[in-house]
Amino acid sequence: MDLADELNTKGFAIAPDILASCDLQAYRDDTDAALQNDVSRQRAPGVRNVFEAIKSARNFAVSRQLRQIIEPILGAEYFAVRALIFDKTVGANWKVPFHQDLTIAVENKLELDGFSAWSTKAGVLHVQPPMNILEKMLTVRLHLDDCGETNGALRVLTGSHLSGRLSADEIQDLRQIKSEEICVVPAGGVLLMRPLILHASSPAKMPRRRRVLHLEFAAQELPRDLKWRWQIPEHS
Repeated sequence: MDLADELNTKGFAIAPDILASCDLQAYRDDTDAALQNDVSRQRAPGVRNVFEAIKSARNFAVSRQLRQIIEPILGAEYFAVRALIFDKTVGANWKVPFHQDLTIAVENKLELDGFSAWSTKAGVLHVQPPMNILEKMLTVRLHLDDCGETNGALRVLTGSHLSGRLSADEIQDLRQIKSEEICVVPAGGVLLMRPLILHASSPAKMPRRRRVLHLEFAAQELPRDLKWRWQIPEHS
């Protein structure tokens, strides 16, 4: 089963060894600089608006290595629409319950059918779009450190992305019938996910650095005059 088939069937797939060790250290250095310089971070587990802070994140979004993975899934005209950093450490050893990623970052507010729950996060507008937009998006999580069962790897419910938007009760029901998998990813590897897959993160049992560059991709414009906050690269 290739990555595209695995992603469509299971809702996630893992591609190891995407970055060489020499490139990986440069990404770590850029990430640590952004974490140190983000004065708004305080005790938050990561950094938002990463495309504005880290040049290597923009470079990775348009890299040849990533294009070989994403193009068979989203087509040739895909673009990156959001980037975040998650940095799980001894001092920031958080947990996240099972959830779906339901919001996108946009440039402007426009009242449209199917768009709801408007909010502002780190100065950027976010909204929950209709399902047909989320179903065609792809999340790529580049791991800058080895991530295994003991240091807070993501847990996913296989195939749950095919169930649409889920209520809290429906999430609990699916946990009883869907198998759970732990996403073990080596440093330099990527985890591909559909945003609608149910995923969670436990506190690390043996806390150590778990830096993740989280990128989200789309391949379609938003309706009418609503604009993505970022489109990298911009397609003419």
